[in-house]
Amino acid sequence: MEYKARKDMNPAYMWDMTHIFPDTAAWEAAYKEAEELVAVLPALEGTLGASVQSLKHGLDTLFAASRKVELVYVYASLCKSGDNGDASYQAMEGKATNLYVSFSTAVSFFDPEVLSIDPATLDRYMDDPSLAGYRHILEDTARGRAHTLDAKGEKMLAMLGDAAQSSSNTFDMFESVDMTFPKIKDENGDEVHLTQVNFYVFRESKNKDVRHAAFDAYFGEFRKYINTLAATYSGSVKMDSYYSDVRGYASACERALFSNNVPVSVYDSLIEAIHAGLPTMKKYLALRKKVLGLDTLTMYDLYVPMVEDVDFAVSYEEAKALVKKATAPLGERYGQLLDEAYENHWMDVYENKGKTTGAFSCGVYGVHPYVLLNFTDTLDDAYTMAHELGHAMHSYFSSEANDYANHDYRIMVAEVASTVNEVLLSKYLLKTETDKKKRAYILNHLLEGFRTTVFRQTLFAEFERKAHEMYKAGTPLTAETLNRVYRELNELYYDGAYVNELQDIEWARIPHFYNAFYVYQYATGFCSAVAIAEQILSSGDASGYLKFLSTGGSDYPIEELKIAGVDLTKPETVQNALRVFADTLDELESLLDEIG
Repeated sequence: MEYKARKDMNPAYMWDMTHIFPDTAAWEAAYKEAEELVAVLPALEGTLGASVQSLKHGLDTLFAASRKVELVYVYASLCKSGDNGDASYQAMEGKATNLYVSFSTAVSFFDPEVLSIDPATLDRYMDDPSLAGYRHILEDTARGRAHTLDAKGEKMLAMLGDAAQSSSNTFDMFESVDMTFPKIKDENGDEVHLTQVNFYVFRESKNKDVRHAAFDAYFGEFRKYINTLAATYSGSVKMDSYYSDVRGYASACERALFSNNVPVSVYDSLIEAIHAGLPTMKKYLALRKKVLGLDTLTMYDLYVPMVEDVDFAVSYEEAKALVKKATAPLGERYGQLLDEAYENHWMDVYENKGKTTGAFSCGVYGVHPYVLLNFTDTLDDAYTMAHELGHAMHSYFSSEANDYANHDYRIMVAEVASTVNEVLLSKYLLKTETDKKKRAYILNHLLEGFRTTVFRQTLFAEFERKAHEMYKAGTPLTAETLNRVYRELNELYYDGAYVNELQDIEWARIPHFYNAFYVYQYATGFCSAVAIAEQILSSGDASGYLKFLSTGGSDYPIEELKIAGVDLTKPETVQNALRVFADTLDELESLLDEIG
């Protein structure tokens, strides 16, 4: 299938960027304003510790510039996401990135200068009512005292920011724009072009030959460039290690988790708990092999629905209604905001040539969130929409309840709201569906949520840890060494399945690896979401959860989650989620026996 150019798409299903800026001329004007705001920031250096008033003036000026720079950058980034091949959008994003780096460089003195204030004096400043809105930010800055360089050092690191993104930018342009895939034959025997999006459809095909062909063609294309991709990822790992070393962290993992004030023990205990749950995963794979009637369960058999002859196509219009009904327990206002998202062009729905693959949500303070989809009319797409709208509502509530300085929630909680929506959708479907085959399909989908979001993302997290440890130990990160580590993890996590050779290179297509030690939060987020959804449905009270959605960045993630009734410092959250996985597996096995 040949996808349309961006200009030929139906505007009814595209996001409306005029809500941010009416046109590119307005963006250019805002860019100049942002440049001017950034230009005055260096004059603040040396003034922050003079008095409470000086510190407040500095913070006010910094965040006013940050807000304008962010708006300029987000607009350019979203435009480019709609068509990465558009040269004008590439230029806009390039300018915006340079501006962002200029901003980071201009404020690089901030943390060192705050930390140069006598601790007792800084405590007294923070007690002043005029700085109440900045207290958490200042406390967080003080927490990083041991890992903050002097002003000169911080400026040098900030100036490195653009170059440090080279590996990630190279991967994005290669995977989204330059990379093309061969034709394969679909279920009807017709030749079709494989794309980043329809690969996800073909891997669910009931026809083993089709999903095998899609698997070989897709991963085979990555294999052609595996040495280049290994060098690209190796560069990213080296930068991670550089930053952690110069800032005095024990590891890149510790540095990544420190930003959210999360102890490394949470990361370690997640991996430990998932390893303990692998026997249940092996049982699930055995059931999948049996139900599909396979002599050998391969890696390209993992995504096909286990229940045959279930037509679960879901159109975009049907998905909108389904998501709203499923999230009804979250209250009337939540539903009203969903209607606004549907009607006010918050979402960009269908794939077009050059569009960023996958899906994401992007909050825009003072406007509204934007959601990118690549909708193909499947139940999975409905789940993806529910997921991204969960992000969007989290952004909306946090922006509404907090000033700009405190509105942005941290990565640690970023995947909770999205996954609560997914769990609520599963629960709604199981509550309303009576057809046994469809119920089995939904149970299978819930189990796949555990497999792909808890087990698979933990596998990713363990791969990241091992890759960084290898580099620190002096082992070159080559295609051979990275493939070997990834194979060993797949053989551990998918015991009972045949790990195809091409599966060894899957690591090379994972964009999140360029944002190191991020993916574990999908797993902790899913486990947290299971607990939250169960609590809301059993009690009928979503007030604690809605309060959590409104906390933004006003506290640390682990403390914010406690408002919603979850404590990730205790192993019970992950362990209880794995019990739900085991119970769901038992229910599916029993139901499949009934169906015969």
